[in-house]
Amino acid sequence: MALTEREVVANITVLADGQIQVRKDTIIERDGEFVSKSIHRHVVAPDCSAGDKANQHANVQAIMDTVHTPQVKSDYEAWKLAQEA
Repeated sequence: MALTEREVVANITVLADGQIQVRKDTIIERDGEFVSKSIHRHVVAPDCSAGDKANQHANVQAIMDTVHTPQVKSDYEAWKLAQEA
């Protein structure tokens, strides 16, 4: 009776402001049969650090390289400053 656990990036959504929403499913199986699934969601903002980027799934990193342009980062930073005011 072998239990296995695997993580799957189930959904990646890009918002208009450049934020990337990521949904990961953790799937537990016993001898190849589904036992349970848990869902974890997180958001990757355009101002994330290089260390945060390195911790992302390769597909998410590729999207970050495309979406997080200097203009998007600048616009996001301006939006954050406006929220603080």
